[in-house]
Amino acid sequence: MKMNQHFHLTTIRNAFYPQAAIGISTNTFLLCLHIAAVFVGHNPRLTDLPITHLALTHIFMLCTLGLLASTDIWDVQELPGDFKCKVLIFLNRVMRGLSICTTCVLSVLQAVTISPSSSWLANFKFKSTNPIVWLFLFLWVLTMCISSNLLLCTVAPPNKTQPDLLTLTEHCSLLLMSYRDRSLFLALMAFRYVLFLGLMVLSSAYMIILLHRHGQQSVSLHSSRCSPRSSPEQRATHSILLLISCHEILYCLDSIISLFIGMAWTRDPILLHLQMLVANGYGTISPLVLIRADTQIIKVTQNKWKNKVQLLTNLKKLCHCH
Repeated sequence: MKMNQHFHLTTIRNAFYPQAAIGISTNTFLLCLHIAAVFVGHNPRLTDLPITHLALTHIFMLCTLGLLASTDIWDVQELPGDFKCKVLIFLNRVMRGLSICTTCVLSVLQAVTISPSSSWLANFKFKSTNPIVWLFLFLWVLTMCISSNLLLCTVAPPNKTQPDLLTLTEHCSLLLMSYRDRSLFLALMAFRYVLFLGLMVLSSAYMIILLHRHGQQSVSLHSSRCSPRSSPEQRATHSILLLISCHEILYCLDSIISLFIGMAWTRDPILLHLQMLVANGYGTISPLVLIRADTQIIKVTQNKWKNKVQLLTNLKKLCHCH
């Protein structure tokens, strides 16, 4: 029985490495793509900053996951084990919290982008990204406050059989908090999930209604011989709806496992590692969805980059002629 449990635990733990490798590489590509688009003069969209922030958040999230699953960092004696546990667990939870917040912001901004000019949402079509930057600063502070208990309660215990510890990873555990403190932080986490998931559901429903209306108008305006092509905004909306669906499925599953672990105070390492795998799975899936859907920015970046290279080539030829 113990050998079978050890085999399942090793299999789940080994899945961390390919998950982190794929997620970090695809998020880095997505981040570099949007940075390159800025340098070549691509007109920024309302959703570009949240996508960039989401990619950066997932890079940090998956890096901390890889370090937590790695064995090499725990052999370094220069840094205390408690310090490594506190920093890595805290950063991973903060990045996970920012992930749901950023996805919510992305969903709401996409709903604002495709809303008609007669809608009250059109008033939120910002001409500057400054309000979005301030919003993200607020979300960083809020998320760090909600996860602040981990800086106090996360330890690297010398003895894993202590009754007042909840195992988080192979090397890190959580000190037993009082029922009142545990209920407070669980309530804050639940409030955050309900608030942002609720906003995502509302914005998703609004986008689906708009897409349905647009589809009906397209059918009435075009004959059966002409199949109208979807606009870039529609393709972006479909991708974000798919992104939200993946997010809600994984985060609901993560919430169920987390609440079960938190209330039952279980020590099952397989369940704990599985929860980490599910919780960080969205960081691997989201860039694949966004890269596949956002072909417009790839084409624009390629064309503008080719134009700049061609311009530099022509200038060199002119210099050689003179």
